[in-house]
Amino acid sequence: MSYTVKSSERLRKSGSEAETKALLYLMNFRPDSDDIYYFVVDFFNDLTGMDNMASRLWDVQSKGAHHVSPKAIGKELVTLFKNYMSPLTFEAYILFIGSVTGSLRKDSSLTTFGIENVKDAAIEQIKLGLHEEGSAKEYIDSTDLTDENINGFLRKVFFVIDDGKKPSEYVKAIIRQHPNIIPEEKILNAIFNEIRDKQASKKNISSVEGIVIETTDEALNYCRHLTNNEIRLMTLQRIINRDPLGQGIPPSFVSIYNTWPPERQREMLEDCQGALCRALFNKNAADGFWYLFENTYQLIVEHPDDSVQSLFTKIQAIPNCIVRCPDFDALSLKYFISVVKDGVQQ
Repeated sequence: MSYTVKSSERLRKSGSEAETKALLYLMNFRPDSDDIYYFVVDFFNDLTGMDNMASRLWDVQSKGAHHVSPKAIGKELVTLFKNYMSPLTFEAYILFIGSVTGSLRKDSSLTTFGIENVKDAAIEQIKLGLHEEGSAKEYIDSTDLTDENINGFLRKVFFVIDDGKKPSEYVKAIIRQHPNIIPEEKILNAIFNEIRDKQASKKNISSVEGIVIETTDEALNYCRHLTNNEIRLMTLQRIINRDPLGQGIPPSFVSIYNTWPPERQREMLEDCQGALCRALFNKNAADGFWYLFENTYQLIVEHPDDSVQSLFTKIQAIPNCIVRCPDFDALSLKYFISVVKDGVQQ
């Protein structure tokens, strides 16, 4: 198998926002979102989700345009069709778009749907648009534009309509099960913008047009990706106003740190930081981590003068709070409490 990268493009501002919404859709809103680890930018398509071993792919074409007609939708599907006809296999072919005209959907209340929710007349216009755009693209073999191929492709396409959702709504989904730690709108927007800018910067690393790869994991060699872990870390960092994995000793942890023999202090600090890193990035206990963080955050807000030891005792008394986050031991949990306490109170 070989795959040649073609039709990579630079982001426009509206496309940049749409691609970040598409990324957060992949990360949070699909039944298989937990399987997606990498988000590859402008390599196979505008955005491609990958599992942690880069063996399963989710193909996304995203456009920020609004009131898009069925024929224009057909034109937007051309890169997805290219990948459908390639040697690669994708879990899904997803068109993420701002909004559509009333002539597309049978049930206009649905914002995620397959071709079964598209009106018959609209399907014909989509096919026309796809055929016209495919015929104009050098990277589409004209012999591939058969009714059989196009019909088979359309049965695989999944349409996602943004319908004016605010960027903050997409960020909320990262921690939606823990409303007590959802920050105010301006912080949610700041998180979105940070993800957007990081995503956009991936396009400036190097040109990949014309690159040939033999296996899908080779796409990661070009550093045009974000990970699920990076995005979680950005979110936590904004909420607590500090980098939880940054170097140095949190001031609230100094009294505990100083009780250790000098020759053991560095090792102990590294162990605590390692435990926090594992807890944050353990996708099998992700909900447990956010539940622990939610309770820690609330206790610090309610008892701002409490010591780390006192907060640790209070957290121990919350049923099933610590046990759901197995990467922490007593010392590393106190380190985590210190990190959150110093961030919240700075």
